[in-house]
Amino acid sequence: MTLPDLSVADADMAQMQQSAQEAADFLRALGHEGRLMMLCHLVPGEKSVSELELLLGARQAAVSQQLARLRHEGLVQTRRDGKTIYYSLSDPRALRILEVLYEMFCAPDRQGRRP
Repeated sequence: MTLPDLSVADADMAQMQQSAQEAADFLRALGHEGRLMMLCHLVPGEKSVSELELLLGARQAAVSQQLARLRHEGLVQTRRDGKTIYYSLSDPRALRILEVLYEMFCAPDRQGRRP
């Protein structure tokens, strides 16, 4: 009787564990209502901090704090034009997730309905 090669299974399990941790970190970054709203506003294109403040009805300090978290997570990138800093999506995975979330929760034909 031959025993299975556990080194391959262990390597696969270690990779799966690492992938699960990365996915959990990614979902935690998206799991905040304010950050999620910011990302949704960035889907059509870049926005300045002041534009996001107006769209979200939030104070500059709160917007900046959440943008810093999104930047730390690698989900957004910045571009400076004079004194204005513009934010845009930088992670294509975030765009894919936001598209699915929009389809599931925000699309006009889904309003008020649950699956």
